[in-house]
Amino acid sequence: MVLVKELVTEFERFAPKELAMPKDPVGLQLGFLEQEVTKMMVTLDVRPETVAEAIANGCDFIFAHHPAVFRPIQPFDLAQPQNQMYAEILKHNITVYAAHTNLDCTAGGMNDWLAMALDLQAVKPLREDGLGRIGNLATEMTVADFAAYCKQVFKLQGLRVISADLNAKVKRVAVLGGAGGSFCEAALAQGAEAYVTGDISYHTGHDVLAAGLNVFDVGHHVESICKPHIKSLFEQIIRQKGWNLPVIESKLNTDPFIFC
Repeated sequence: MVLVKELVTEFERFAPKELAMPKDPVGLQLGFLEQEVTKMMVTLDVRPETVAEAIANGCDFIFAHHPAVFRPIQPFDLAQPQNQMYAEILKHNITVYAAHTNLDCTAGGMNDWLAMALDLQAVKPLREDGLGRIGNLATEMTVADFAAYCKQVFKLQGLRVISADLNAKVKRVAVLGGAGGSFCEAALAQGAEAYVTGDISYHTGHDVLAAGLNVFDVGHHVESICKPHIKSLFEQIIRQKGWNLPVIESKLNTDPFIFC
């Protein structure tokens, strides 16, 4: 018998909750740490469709990167789809746990996986608190070629590029999964010529354009790269402990955006 708290304890050796940014709601989201786990699912987002996927696959533990509950639920009106999702989670005795910015910050976690996907060399944290990574491309590229490379690496339909010159050369690259607009200055301070992140706002775009930084907004959903890595991490823990517990990863694309 494997309990949620046993899986959580082992995971938090890898990505302690103390690494999370202030007020980031990491950890137990819904359910019971003392619950027995018979099958678990790894997902980027906890959405009605991923909860239905977990139920269909007989999973009683959902491990997510993005927290299911960011703000207090008030009122708990079941006419709201998000609240109905919470009710389905509880109805089916599913426990949900989230590792968010602690997974982003930890060594060997989200931002290292993104840097690895881009094949960056001599990688180090972008910020002292561990958020983001910065390194060098093996070969210098133009802005246009690097944009095409990001599309290929992350299997994107498209991306937004902020650049004064698509023919400019880039080699030193910063990357930060999720919404990284507030870290553009950190990328510049570390000598980045290119910055890969998501959710850049209109006015931040003007600022970085004026500052001469080439920014590649690949969207928030590229963090789905975490799913096979987290699955592998838990499978390694399970083998080491001698537990019998299947782990699956969500097969759903939870990106709310499409390119037309």
